[in-house]
Amino acid sequence: KHYLCGYCAAFTNIAVTFPIQKVLFRQQLYGLKTKDAVHQLQKDGIRNLYRGILPPLMQKTTTLALMFGLYEDFSSLLHSHTSAPELLTRSMAAVLAGTTEAILTPFERVQTLLQDYKHHDKFTNTYQAFKVLKVYGMREYYRGLVPILLRNGPSNALFFGLRGPIKQCLPEATSYSTHLVNDFICGGLLGAMLGFLFFPVNVVKTRMQAQIGGEFQSFSKVFVKIWLERDRKLIHLFRGAHLNYHRSVLSWGIINATYEFLLKLL
Repeated sequence: KHYLCGYCAAFTNIAVTFPIQKVLFRQQLYGLKTKDAVHQLQKDGIRNLYRGILPPLMQKTTTLALMFGLYEDFSSLLHSHTSAPELLTRSMAAVLAGTTEAILTPFERVQTLLQDYKHHDKFTNTYQAFKVLKVYGMREYYRGLVPILLRNGPSNALFFGLRGPIKQCLPEATSYSTHLVNDFICGGLLGAMLGFLFFPVNVVKTRMQAQIGGEFQSFSKVFVKIWLERDRKLIHLFRGAHLNYHRSVLSWGIINATYEFLLKLL
């Protein structure tokens, strides 16, 4: 049931927040201000607003199903086979779940290509994007894997480790509706914090995945290139972070509240 609840929570979230994610993506890739990114999407037209939704829908639903499900499975497995403290086993379970999620990197890769307006004339749909990448070999599907691994494991460990303590700090819930509100607040706060913390990693990942063919540059090399392009100012690496913060509050609030709500129903 943990897998099913994670899947449904991700589906609800993607359907609601995809247009916001698209604005954020343009800011990460081109360093645009919010109004310029919105204007760029307006020029693309309403037909292209949900262009590229299939990969994140397939990837996020599967990813969150694995994230919640594998976390519970790995936690039980490690708890029954080791005598390590619970905090350590649960942290390790979260990292293992995040690392396993990275198998789905090709969907995140194709989503990046479909959202980049520079590739609008190259790809018409998800299938075609996968087909074009096939020419370059399997490795091309996993371009940007390193930043994804750097993001997934630690963020999962922090999410599952802090979810309980944060909820305990909130006023005690006495009904389904107050439980729902508390779960939304807890998930939203955690999602916003982690989204901000790992924002520069996602900036590098987006730049790496927007490339088709050519040299596979290291994480550090791409980071330095972006750092120089953005005038060596830390604040410029966080362009779009404020929108990501608000999107994450909404996104992870929906995910956590939906997941906990469905968990109680099943």
